[in-house]
Amino acid sequence: MMGMYRLAVVRSGDRDTTVVEQDGRLLPVATLLGDTATLGALDDLAPLLQDWARWSNALDAAVATAGERFRSEGSPAADARFRPPLKAPGKLICIGANYHDHIAEMPIPIVPTYPYSFLKPASNTLRGSGEAVVAPAGVEMFDWEAELAVIIGTTCKDVSEADALSVIAGYANFNDFSARDWIASRPPIGVDWVRHKGYDGFAPFGPYLLPARFVADPQDLPVRLSVNGIVKQDSSTAQMVYGVAPIIAHLTSIMTLSPGDVIATGTPAGVGHGRKPPEYLKPGDEVRMEIGALGELVTPIIAP
Repeated sequence: MMGMYRLAVVRSGDRDTTVVEQDGRLLPVATLLGDTATLGALDDLAPLLQDWARWSNALDAAVATAGERFRSEGSPAADARFRPPLKAPGKLICIGANYHDHIAEMPIPIVPTYPYSFLKPASNTLRGSGEAVVAPAGVEMFDWEAELAVIIGTTCKDVSEADALSVIAGYANFNDFSARDWIASRPPIGVDWVRHKGYDGFAPFGPYLLPARFVADPQDLPVRLSVNGIVKQDSSTAQMVYGVAPIIAHLTSIMTLSPGDVIATGTPAGVGHGRKPPEYLKPGDEVRMEIGALGELVTPIIAP
């Protein structure tokens, strides 16, 4: 019988390798599937997502018959140097003001009447678990936001809420770092989303992509984040104003989503800006977050 498994990208020597994790052990995807010719140089999960129905079935079958291979041939996940599961998603879409408890703590004057979204640059912001993030010079209000990320597994447009979960390849941890300076100052022309969200390293992501089949209900997942071992966010995806299915239905009414697109679904209460008094990240801090069975995303903060 197939047990739960997760996918990741790890740094091995001077190259990145896609791996499958089960019970704390890692096997390269190419080794597990016996296809080094096609998969040996695979350093990103994006090619698997481009034909997710095929590759997910192949992975299911291989894991189900792997037996002792993870223990005998695998390496310890605890020793891995993780990279983001995806290097360059076509779209990185973030949902704002999407948890009832977070709206209450900020306080945000209204509950959104539809999923409020913005785009975050991916090429400079994504970081893997364990990778350090520089505290940007000149930013005094460097904040954390633990979020559930949804990774799309098929090209889709105008998806109904009833069908929305079927287009998901998997889920991952996502930390939507923010520079609150640019909302605290309330610029007259509105929030500058680039200065608020676009600094290098402002999107820690991973360490794993958990296939969607292993998440019975994305609206029933615990969300926890700590800074230096002190819990700051401790909530549940049940607090979402708009769940995963309505978010996908809304976004696909606007745009076509493609395999590998990432949707970060908002953060619960406990962010630094909402605390009394406010708290912000500084060099030397370590942020850890975990949602359900998605693994632990670890982010050290360092000086410029």
